[in-house]
Amino acid sequence: MTSTTDRCDIVVGIDPVKNWHLALAWAADEAHLRGVGLCLIVAVPPQHDTQHVDDTPRHLAQRQAGSEALRTALARVHARQPDIKVTSSLLDGFPAAALAALSNEADIIVLGSRHLSRTEEFLSAGSLVLPVTAQAHCPVVVVGDAEHITQETPHLVVGVDGSESSRAALAWAFEEADLRRCALRAIAVWQPPVFALHSGDTLFHAERRLLSETTAGWADKRPDVRLTHEVLIGSPVETLAGAAEHALAVVVGRKGRGGYTGMRVGSVVHGLLHRAHCPVITVPAR
Repeated sequence: MTSTTDRCDIVVGIDPVKNWHLALAWAADEAHLRGVGLCLIVAVPPQHDTQHVDDTPRHLAQRQAGSEALRTALARVHARQPDIKVTSSLLDGFPAAALAALSNEADIIVLGSRHLSRTEEFLSAGSLVLPVTAQAHCPVVVVGDAEHITQETPHLVVGVDGSESSRAALAWAFEEADLRRCALRAIAVWQPPVFALHSGDTLFHAERRLLSETTAGWADKRPDVRLTHEVLIGSPVETLAGAAEHALAVVVGRKGRGGYTGMRVGSVVHGLLHRAHCPVITVPAR
């Protein structure tokens, strides 16, 4: 295995007990598009500290499984994108913490989705998606378990709500759309309040104005990207997931305007990670 002392442009977290093939394919294609290197990572948790049971056999078995998964992953990357530089590392440490640490230097972290229930998500030691998404300093891409194929014109969807992280998501989405030579659909979601001091029309038009102001100027910065923008009415999670049903990916800021102080992942991000069928790309505020 190679060292991770060199900078990793795109990091892929490999889970030896999970089917990680689609996440790896997405990452290899992205590295090819960007002309950057790819780092494959397996992190093995430390041995349990116990006086009654020898944990060494389990730990050694995990390391062996990790080494085998990395060898298989390397072979798949070379077969899919033979021209990109790829390295692999077997690290000691808790997987979520190890990947979050690598995000300090990486451009993108790519993970496969285990589709855990919300209870399993918080109780499972193997759950990576939520903690890495919450802690990473770079965009995190979560690729689902099914091949995403559509007959529609290739496009990305980006959620816009005026927050700092959604502005970062918009910038990232434009860059990605430019790389992929695809269209970009910017969407703001307005959920009518139960009680409001202003009329629904006033609030809806305010949302449209915010969307127009947020996307203004990008046509000059990225003239090759065909941009459309619209305000949709409904629940943010369900509306964005539905709008992205046939998209190449949905891009969102890590923390929106909702939620409470201290939340590391916005409720919309959390919901999309469970609901969306296409890859979900979460971008932290700059």
